[in-house]
Amino acid sequence: MRVERGAPDESEMAALTAVITVLAGTGAARDEPGEPSVWADRSALVRRPLRPGPGAWRASGFPR
Repeated sequence: MRVERGAPDESEMAALTAVITVLAGTGAARDEPGEPSVWADRSALVRRPLRPGPGAWRASGFPR
């Protein structure tokens, strides 16, 4: 990094470097995969098998 104008001290350069690093996304937090969101969960689209028996008609209308 090179400063074109002014004379920043060490703390100003450290702050600038930290901001640029965060904005560039090179932090360790970006490398870790997150937990998938509920909206992206495709298992909700798959219907569960129906089981015959007492109360099956009632249970067929309620998600688990």
